Amino acid sequence: MVSDGGHTPLLAMRSIVKVFPGARALDGVDLDVAPGEVHCLLGQNGAGKSTLIKILSGAHQPTEGEITLDGEVVTIPHPVAGLRLGIATIYQELDVVDGLTVAENVWLGHELDGAGFTRRREAARRTRELLARLGHPDLPPHREVSHLSAAGKQVVSMARALSHDARVIVMDEPSAVLDSEGVENLFRIVRELTAQGVAVVYISHRLEEIRRIGDRITVLKDGRTVARNLPAATTPTRELIRLMTGRSVEYAFPARPGVRDDAPVVLDVEGLSLGRTFEDVSMQARAGEIVGLAGLVGSGRSEILETVYGARRATAGTVTVGGRRVRPGGVDAAVAAGIGLCPEERKSQGLLLGEPVYRNITLSTFGRFARAGVLDERAERRAAREQVDALDLRPPQIGREARTLSGGNQQKALLARWLVHGCTVLLLDEPTRGVDVGARAEIYALVRRLADAGTAVVVVSSEIPEVLGLADRVLVVADGRVVHASEATDIDEHRVLDLVMEGSAA
Repeated sequence: MVSDGGHTPLLAMRSIVKVFPGARALDGVDLDVAPGEVHCLLGQNGAGKSTLIKILSGAHQPTEGEITLDGEVVTIPHPVAGLRLGIATIYQELDVVDGLTVAENVWLGHELDGAGFTRRREAARRTRELLARLGHPDLPPHREVSHLSAAGKQVVSMARALSHDARVIVMDEPSAVLDSEGVENLFRIVRELTAQGVAVVYISHRLEEIRRIGDRITVLKDGRTVARNLPAATTPTRELIRLMTGRSVEYAFPARPGVRDDAPVVLDVEGLSLGRTFEDVSMQARAGEIVGLAGLVGSGRSEILETVYGARRATAGTVTVGGRRVRPGGVDAAVAAGIGLCPEERKSQGLLLGEPVYRNITLSTFGRFARAGVLDERAERRAAREQVDALDLRPPQIGREARTLSGGNQQKALLARWLVHGCTVLLLDEPTRGVDVGARAEIYALVRRLADAGTAVVVVSSEIPEVLGLADRVLVVADGRVVHASEATDIDEHRVLDLVMEGSAA
């Protein structure tokens, strides 16, 4: 174990153990964070990061161990107690309430009351101040949060944390829904906070971000601390990967075998439009081809996939699969035509978190397992088990709730759903968001294996290197229009950035 002992901690967690029924999630974890530093917490999905920060926030209680704040031992029986101590957490699964306004979300739980009434004007004024501090002065406090993008919702979560005058802020994958400009703004906010003495616990799978924003690193593996207080700027990437995974992992994409010249066009999108969101989008994907959509958050990439899938009704254009036109605005019709979608927000849009893994896998193929109107659960479990084994989904218990899986394994469960269904077109929106480096490589290999078997795949990702490394052909989307299309090998990251910033055709 590595430790430098050169910092006086504001926050210290010592020998933290957490035992759930049948599982020891944490087994003696140590973490200390100094005032004014960005302390990065690394580890594969399932290493214990989420459990640790839930203990810190008060959402879970430790089975053993001690937490000190400013040298005083503290107990955090619930999240409100954590906030009162000055500990705020911004979760990857954004905890905003869609039915409330921005201001109502920011002050939720500590409303600005006076004489029994909520001071709406004061709440709106102070919300504007917080939003301006976060670089979003134009976001209206009265707007309902349901109308915001994932990136906008994250801004609201950050404003809520700042509203508590937090001394320790935990950020769980804060850049996952941000474009490059948003990431720069995030870093500006983090630096401003740490300059004021706020301690930031920063969780990210993007090692290049850790280099830029982090001061020290603690690494977890299998519920244990395997390294503490590593220097973020100088610890080699290979060493970090070895600590997280127990092996050396090269960050590499599967080989591109090339699409056969005689491969048929499976997906044909012509002149697709969705109001002012995007317009006149045309693209094709052949059997065995991976097509990547690159662009900034808000460019219309995700909405294009959702419209092809039928979750949104196009205002113009057509979608054809295997030579047959798909009825617009109908998910059932798209699924019947052979289209599958793994959405960006897998927890809220893709999975039934309280249902068992096998039920999530068979969700789109119930009809196959029905006999005389009765669901054959044994056949359902058998089909799910085949995919769990084939994809090495961990842990392999198909009866456990989907919410208990790590991010990478939840993504595998979604992919397994469409493997059972046997789709001919697979749409992937941010397939590796919040996924650790080991699981990421597995997902890349799986996507390539699907393409090699004849599936046409369309991938959206905020990470331009991911699009360029995984796809055979790339379309660049800016301001709701396709501004460039080429083979992936004919364009580089700098050119993609130029195109998305210019918003004009090549």
